Amino acid sequence: MKNDDMLREHLVDLLGGGHAHLDFDKATAGLPVELCGARPLGLPHTPWRLVEHMRIAQWDILRFCIDPHHTSPEFPDGYWPQGDAPPDPGAWDRSIVAFQADLRAIKDLVADLHTDLFTPLAHGQGQTILREALLVADHNAYHLGQLVTVRRLLGAWRDE
Repeated sequence: MKNDDMLREHLVDLLGGGHAHLDFDKATAGLPVELCGARPLGLPHTPWRLVEHMRIAQWDILRFCIDPHHTSPEFPDGYWPQGDAPPDPGAWDRSIVAFQADLRAIKDLVADLHTDLFTPLAHGQGQTILREALLVADHNAYHLGQLVTVRRLLGAWRDE
């Protein structure tokens, strides 16, 4: 196996969670809908705000990588949902599905042998696909840890 192939394989694994990282599906599974908008005392986020923030940020990074005409949301407000709770009964599930689809697209982009991981993107300021993939993995890991903390404080997390 060539080094480039090995790097791609490691990146895809890192993006998917597992090993030393929690995966998105486990972190979001089984959360009662009535707790999606619940905020533990002393913490700034609800499960909804964290998941939707992760979705928006990951979507933005993916679009930046593949669309040179993409315009990012206004920082920081454009990266967070307006309210603490999903705006309608289907919003949580739509956010989960959209997050999973964008994560799959990022993993596919990284795994594609035609994707240059190292050359700076022409429309960026030095960013590479490698850097953006690592940013997604790091950002997701950080907020998944927050999500587990929120769920624990809400009594909605079981260690297995």
